[in-house]
Amino acid sequence: MDNQKKDSSRNVPFLIGVLIACVVMGILFLPQVNSNVMDCMNSITNASGTIDQSSMTAETHTIFQTMIYSRSIHVLAMLLLGFGFLMVFIRGHGYSSMTATLIVTSVSIPLYMLIKSFVGDAPVLNVEALLWGEFAAASLLIAIGAPLGRFKMDQYTLMALLFTFAYLFNEWLIVDSGLLTGFQDTGGSVVIHAFGAYFGLGVVAFTQKKFKDAPLCQTDATSNQFCLLGSMILWVFWPSFTSAVVDPSRVVLTAINTVFALAAASLATYVFSKLIRGKLDIEDIANAALAGGVAIGSTCDIASPGLAIFIGLAAGTLSTLGYAVIAPKVCKLIRGEDTCGVHNLHGMPGVLGGLFAIVCTGNVGTQLLGIVMTVVIAFVCGRITGAVVGLLGQKSIPYSDSDEFFVEEPEDEQKQISQ
Repeated sequence: MDNQKKDSSRNVPFLIGVLIACVVMGILFLPQVNSNVMDCMNSITNASGTIDQSSMTAETHTIFQTMIYSRSIHVLAMLLLGFGFLMVFIRGHGYSSMTATLIVTSVSIPLYMLIKSFVGDAPVLNVEALLWGEFAAASLLIAIGAPLGRFKMDQYTLMALLFTFAYLFNEWLIVDSGLLTGFQDTGGSVVIHAFGAYFGLGVVAFTQKKFKDAPLCQTDATSNQFCLLGSMILWVFWPSFTSAVVDPSRVVLTAINTVFALAAASLATYVFSKLIRGKLDIEDIANAALAGGVAIGSTCDIASPGLAIFIGLAAGTLSTLGYAVIAPKVCKLIRGEDTCGVHNLHGMPGVLGGLFAIVCTGNVGTQLLGIVMTVVIAFVCGRITGAVVGLLGQKSIPYSDSDEFFVEEPEDEQKQISQ
């Protein structure tokens, strides 16, 4: 009887129907099928190209920079509000999660811009440089999700310092050095998301024994609702993230592709969370639904809307499988605990997005080499950072604010302690 109830709650035929409808929608948005989409794609392809800001007057340049400024504030909202609330899912660790988000963002952005002011040729006191600094902070926030709850605030701060240098090196190698000409990663699926995820995995690798007898990571209804709020904030502002540095003629296409990919990933998460688990899991909905935004990054400005839907479907499916099935195997492999599941949301979908770029560019060798180099550099640098950060000791009460903040214990916890 219980099995029958469980199967009926899945409503498999309906869920399969939703999935088929998404696939059909993706097909109907392909340029090869829809002439209106074909005309729009052709008009974008034949656009005049990148705007030359050097030929602008001072007044025009100021106006242009101010227009881009709004997207930089959207990205900043993602960093502090989106990531901040997304990471408060741990019960009793909200102060630490939000403060760590604020501290590492405060370290990363100015440090990134300071280093670039000495090693780069382009000016750094403009909105584009600010955006690139925010991208570095986004990757860092992904990375701290892996050890979240098991670091002291001092350790997060040191990790932010070391991460920024590693991120800059990888960004230079993959994007600026000229060694990988033709590598496609406009919105940072690989350089931002995958790098942050595998750096985080490197930090937590081989640390399982240190926390063998530590309290378990717990959630409750309130912490999960705040987490879902953070997820929705990220969902809303993600088009500004992917379109932040694209050519102005492709901003609208990028925004549409991002929304389509996020929508498809959300529906795929809904379908596969119920199919795999029998009921919806809030961890899937709050995280895997964002995987489409991660995966579309590499091709956000060149993919067709139909391809964006397929990328979102694939990413949402892969991320849900990650949280439901793959995560325990990965943690066992690296002998560490990935608290936020950054590998499921940012690691695998980020790599997937980089691989989908091959469909658009046909540049197999360069794309694969860029992905492999990023993953290896991230994990190795993360492993070194983990060893250095470990010199600062160990958090006395994992997954708790009480060892670093003045907090009042809930009445039920006080009773348990007194007993």
